[in-house]
Amino acid sequence: MSVLPPGVRPVPPGPGRESVWDYPRPPRLEVARRRVRVLVDGAVLADAPAGSRRAWRVLETSHPPTYYLAPDALDPALLRAAAGESWCEWKGLAGYLDVLAPDGSVVAARAAWTYPAPTDAFADLAGAVSLYPGCAPGRVRCLLDEEEVRPQPGGFYGGWVSDDVAGPFKGGPGSLGW
Repeated sequence: MSVLPPGVRPVPPGPGRESVWDYPRPPRLEVARRRVRVLVDGAVLADAPAGSRRAWRVLETSHPPTYYLAPDALDPALLRAAAGESWCEWKGLAGYLDVLAPDGSVVAARAAWTYPAPTDAFADLAGAVSLYPGCAPGRVRCLLDEEEVRPQPGGFYGGWVSDDVAGPFKGGPGSLGW
């Protein structure tokens, strides 16, 4: 288990669950163990079978996993390059994407991101895309198997909160220094 910030009390994970406090720092990349799907207004934006090397998850202490989908698991008609970039100390330079409806209208601006040339440790993510769960409630659905995930608290990080991960999660009030 990681060294805990003062006052943080991990939720006991229980059977079949993982604690985000057992995840590593620096983060680790692994193939997704569950089917990963994203639906936009019912249309399939992304679909990757469990264990297929078409979806990965990034595990980092205090964060719910962030899921990335390979380019061949995506419908490119439902994504469009958007303005802006950000820097991740582990993965490198990220570019943003708008999520589009099947009619081409913008459903969620800058709600997805990609690392065109990630660091060596995350090379498998080159061109893969992740999305912010909760970016357009009722219109964009991020699913692990049949479970619709919830967004990581705080609106900045892109973690996918599912029933099989236990927190508390970084992103909420008072967690900035974690």
